[in-house]
Amino acid sequence: MSSNEFAFTKPEMSGVYRAIHQRRDMRHFKPGKIEPEILHKLLDAAHHAPSVGLMQPWRFIRITSAEVRQAIYDLVQEERMQTAHALGERESEFLHLKVEGIQQCGELFVAGLCDHRERFIFGRRTLPEMDLASVSCAIQNLWLAARAEGLGMGWVSIFDPIKLAKLLNMPEGAKPIAILCLGYVDEFYKNPMLVEEGWAKERPLSELMMENTWAATE
Repeated sequence: MSSNEFAFTKPEMSGVYRAIHQRRDMRHFKPGKIEPEILHKLLDAAHHAPSVGLMQPWRFIRITSAEVRQAIYDLVQEERMQTAHALGERESEFLHLKVEGIQQCGELFVAGLCDHRERFIFGRRTLPEMDLASVSCAIQNLWLAARAEGLGMGWVSIFDPIKLAKLLNMPEGAKPIAILCLGYVDEFYKNPMLVEEGWAKERPLSELMMENTWAATE
């Protein structure tokens, strides 16, 4: 046992670190609805995320309409082509990547920022983007809880936020930041999918650590 009285037990700690290291941005899903009680646990985990100034700016829209799901898929495909074109010489390579699982996942959510965020000043006066940081923490909580439950989740950011906000009838000032695909999987990627597909390489922590002052990096 750790000498720190607040530390988890070793099995508990092992589970936390396992969820962190085995979490993957999933694109491949198999059919199957998620049980309501598990879904509630996942969303409750998201809702327990840290929030700057306790603003809780996250909003989750559950997509249950097949028509709306298809419309979201179409928006992603539209932006997928725009992204591919913007990548220039890597266009063809990008188009071979699977970038979403919208039509296959058991549950689909859109995570967004609430409207009237200007009223939250605590922690945002000089760093207004902390609202986005807070929502990102909520998404990460959801991701880790899903992995612990044996469920896959994928964060899709390839979409036009203005068009998606209009589709979902979001009020002025609110903004969608993530399409979240959630569901059962046949297996989890052993490494991040973009690494397995040869799109990118992970950088070691040692290259991203600095001390006291900013160090030159590539």
